[in-house]
Amino acid sequence: MENEKIIVGLDVGTTKVLAVVGKKDTQGNLVILGMGKAVSEGVVRGVITNLDKTVIAIKEAMRQAEEISGIDIRVVNVGIAGRHIKSSVQHGSITRDRTDEEITVEDVIRLTNDMYKILTPPGSEIIHVMPQNYMVDYEENIKDPVGMTGVRLEADFHVITAQTNAINNVHKCTQRAGLEVAELILEPLASSLATLSEEEKEAGVCLVDIGGGTVDIAIFYDSIIRHTAVIPFGGNSITADIKTGFQVMEYQAELLKKQFGKAIVEETNAEEIISIPGLRNRPPKEVSVRNLAHIIEARMEEIIELIHAEIITSGFHNKLAAGIVITGGGSQLQSLKKLFEYITGLDTRLGFPNDLLDKNHVEEINNPMCATSVGLVLAGFKDLDYREASYKTSKVASKNIAKQAYKKEKQGTDLFRRILNKTKGLLIDDYEDPSN
Repeated sequence: MENEKIIVGLDVGTTKVLAVVGKKDTQGNLVILGMGKAVSEGVVRGVITNLDKTVIAIKEAMRQAEEISGIDIRVVNVGIAGRHIKSSVQHGSITRDRTDEEITVEDVIRLTNDMYKILTPPGSEIIHVMPQNYMVDYEENIKDPVGMTGVRLEADFHVITAQTNAINNVHKCTQRAGLEVAELILEPLASSLATLSEEEKEAGVCLVDIGGGTVDIAIFYDSIIRHTAVIPFGGNSITADIKTGFQVMEYQAELLKKQFGKAIVEETNAEEIISIPGLRNRPPKEVSVRNLAHIIEARMEEIIELIHAEIITSGFHNKLAAGIVITGGGSQLQSLKKLFEYITGLDTRLGFPNDLLDKNHVEEINNPMCATSVGLVLAGFKDLDYREASYKTSKVASKNIAKQAYKKEKQGTDLFRRILNKTKGLLIDDYEDPSN
């Protein structure tokens, strides 16, 4: 049963490796059974660069998750990100042989599977093929063609590719950690499952997942994924700016950002000063909170402008009635929501992965930083495309109908055989040997 299935999500990020174990309860809410977290030192801007360090981090996160959940973990859903991720819209079509019959789920699946055969740039592979709108015999803008009649079935597909080396490294690290990858999922798509409502996806919304190394973007409209992008800047870029600007250690720069950083200079106190312990035999260093905000605001403005450019490029800037949802560890920066609204002109809210969690969930998991890993767990219970659920139901129903028809046919055949055998017996009993 669905509530007996246990799914593990593994988020291999730039700053942390996070593992979450979960299952569904009888009400359909996600129950967190355990989680594990380790510092990530082998990933740069979302891409695994040091396999050994990444394997160590994965093993540590899994050890913690197994201890808390009491489950021996062997299979995981893993997220993938990085600037190597590319997306494009491709058109596909098939011609149906039996035009007098309705379009079936099998027809739709055949069309989708054909898209995995298209040519991709050397060194890249397709990781997702997401159908947009369908076309049946030149009738356009059809969301779901199943049940219609027609000869030619066409569709536009949002095709997402990743570098083959990056994919192989993910598989290598998980295998060395003693794990098997069930599904490899683009991280913003996973985050969307945990933070976006169905109403937001239908109205039009842009999800912005701000991680340590990258910012991942996913735009939904009319309940369908329309655009994805990866920007090669993140929270670590701000930390590096602070480190350089104030000549402090990296861990000190990170603490300054998290504890005192604000994204808008006007919201700081010009008189507020922070004292940082100096290096050996050196006096403490004083840092102005306003100067800190100047550094943060400059970098965040650059990142938000790149995000805004992606939204405009997608063609859905004027269709995002639900605005922007920011999530990920970097989204917790003070005043960031307001800065997004200033620059983009779109309503913005902070996305927490708590809508589908049960009431007794671990408080630590209700954090934007955990959105991707919670989404990876939800991907084991929920489809990335809402139409997939109805397709699966149709396939199950078709199989059940076929089984029932076969059973009735078999019962009828067996009855016919029994009658035939009985008739043969009667004929043999009534038969008289002419020689008598």
